[in-house]
Amino acid sequence: MTLFAVIRHGPTSWNETGIVQGRSDIPLSDAGRALVESWRPPGELSGFSWISSPLCRAVETATILSGQKPAADPRLIEMDWAQWEGMKLPDLRLQLGDLMKAWEAKGLDFHAPGGESPRDVQTRLRPLLAARARNGEATVAVCHKGVIRALYALAVSWDMTDKPPLKLRDDCVHIFTLAPDGMPSPHRLNLPLTVA
Repeated sequence: MTLFAVIRHGPTSWNETGIVQGRSDIPLSDAGRALVESWRPPGELSGFSWISSPLCRAVETATILSGQKPAADPRLIEMDWAQWEGMKLPDLRLQLGDLMKAWEAKGLDFHAPGGESPRDVQTRLRPLLAARARNGEATVAVCHKGVIRALYALAVSWDMTDKPPLKLRDDCVHIFTLAPDGMPSPHRLNLPLTVA
């Protein structure tokens, strides 16, 4: 059994103001950096290797948490929101009507014009998961909400047309087990990074 843990990067100024980031390379905000510095990975991640999305907000989060710069893997980059990147969510909702209804209606196949869908993200994650399973190396991947949701959807066969079976929190570690072919299954979800 190979364990694969995921952590969402800390907040950026765009997160704090409701701007869609996607692949825009926005750094952690001062408040986001302070938050990440307060996080403590659970002891069960001891000995795991660390990798991250190549975007600076993920690299910095992983560096703070692990104490060293992680190997960056482009397959962990955030979902491409194309022309919607840099827009505020309320503006998108005005443009699209109800963004959440659009998500629910198309589920795994919803995407911005010219962008990626969650199913596309799953397709690029599969070779990474298979390689980690083959190596048998327990791994922590610091990445993005879109990537984590796509991974979770794959693990629980959620088609994203309705609410998830379990809401994954941002300030937590989510651990999956990988089958020999890399197929993920939930192991332990919503393990807090904050110290009570």
